[in-house]
Amino acid sequence: MGAAEPVEEKKSDGGEVKEENEGKEEEEMKDVEKGEVGFQERGVESNNYGEFQLSRMQMLNPSNPLRIVINSATRVPTASPSQRPSQPPPPPPAHAQPRSTPAPTPQPPSLTTLNSRAYTDRISLFLFLLHMVAAVGLVCFLIFKGIQGLIQASESIKTKEKRVLQFYLPQVEAASFLSITLALAWQKAVREWPLFMVHFILWSSFVMSLSAGILLICFQKPATEGIGVCFIAFAIGNGLYACWVTTRIKFCCKILMKALEPVSKFPGLSQPIYWMLGAGFLWMSLWILAVMGALNFYFPPLIIIALYLSLAWTAEVMRNVANLTVSRVISLYYLRGMQSNTQFCFQRAMTLNLGSACLGSLFVPAIEALRIVARGLNLLEGEDEFMFSCAHCCLNIMDSIFRYGNGWAYVQIAVYGKGFVKASQDTWKLFQQQEMERIVDADITSAICFLTGVCSGSICVIVVAAWTARLYQNFTATISLLAFIIGYLMTRIAMAVPHACVSSYYACYAENPENRLFDSTIKDRLGIIKSGRDVVVPTPRVPRRFNAT
Repeated sequence: MGAAEPVEEKKSDGGEVKEENEGKEEEEMKDVEKGEVGFQERGVESNNYGEFQLSRMQMLNPSNPLRIVINSATRVPTASPSQRPSQPPPPPPAHAQPRSTPAPTPQPPSLTTLNSRAYTDRISLFLFLLHMVAAVGLVCFLIFKGIQGLIQASESIKTKEKRVLQFYLPQVEAASFLSITLALAWQKAVREWPLFMVHFILWSSFVMSLSAGILLICFQKPATEGIGVCFIAFAIGNGLYACWVTTRIKFCCKILMKALEPVSKFPGLSQPIYWMLGAGFLWMSLWILAVMGALNFYFPPLIIIALYLSLAWTAEVMRNVANLTVSRVISLYYLRGMQSNTQFCFQRAMTLNLGSACLGSLFVPAIEALRIVARGLNLLEGEDEFMFSCAHCCLNIMDSIFRYGNGWAYVQIAVYGKGFVKASQDTWKLFQQQEMERIVDADITSAICFLTGVCSGSICVIVVAAWTARLYQNFTATISLLAFIIGYLMTRIAMAVPHACVSSYYACYAENPENRLFDSTIKDRLGIIKSGRDVVVPTPRVPRRFNAT
């Protein structure tokens, strides 16, 4: 009896070990079911326990989640072929069903594209910078020639230079100050009273351009009469256009008021406009002195034309830089609800997106001019065979241009950092997907901004021409033309704010029509157009009968 006690003690010890192993196994199974299995390997204490665990694994269905988790997470040692049992594993139960794979959850769009650090349209950026280097060199050289004419030239040249300084420079500088004042006044008025200002701009541009033309003709000089006839012809076309777009004004005012609503949330949104107007005033002052110096150099007409083309491109780039800045601020508010920093957006427009602004500054004015030509030819289509052929050719060109370059591209350039051509294509595809082509074609916001510049230029012409005619009438035509150019360009820079707001409204709506920041204005307009209750004159395109051939 006494010898039997140790044996029982050993058996009890073996039972405790077995019970302990079974307890660990049960705990491990519970952890597996909860998904809390660790990734640490544990040694197998005995062959019996390993075989027992392997047999439990073999009895599980291959598609059972428990076996999948054990295989991947617990790292159960795989048995060698000699250790595998000879009998095949039991067949899966009849009620077992294949495990369904859950569909992947769609991920939200990445925000990294909003901060793209790549430069866009580098070739056009290089060409613009090269042009600026050449323009600055030419302006400095011509200013030097003008100063040299005042100091070292003969008495006749000195007299001519002094006459230019006395009767030419004050009027042009006054036109620059007047144009900046008018530009800021127009922008403020459009933001405060958009409904009234749309009607006022349409007809005030007609009245002012007609008045400027009549005034220049009254001076009875060949040069002033030629410029006056051009103003009167434009005034007639302006009046006809104002009558033609009467049916569009109501919807245009609605969109303009809705698009200008976020402006009040960004108090510093006009700062880029002030910087561009200040830089434009300084550059135009130097440019005017260069024009005076060109009078004492070879081929003055050609040099002045080259200076004007350079000034036009530079001012258009300034306007588009302001356009890109405002477009990024407003578009990020619509698309992401972000309160963007205006200075940061302005820095992006001046650096990363400057190449697209330079390329668009060359293409968009040409596109707008071709739109006017295409609409005029479309009115004559069918009456004359030659005009019909011209209209067909022009409409084909318009279709290609609108696909690869349009003024709506600046929104995608500012937001996503795309190139000008790519942004134009993507923006127009969005308009086509939402069936908004007829609405954006009928938009008159760009025409309103253009006519605002014409009105400012005409006011500058009236003031400067009347002033110059009392002092030295021989300079009236030249100074009147320069005053109109300065007034027009300055005002277009300031009107970039409402133009960019409307463009952002259309482009962001096309990208996400269900955004809570948009109301049913565009949707209701689309319903009216589809139902045939409203007639919208679209921008002429290639007729469908030609697309089929």
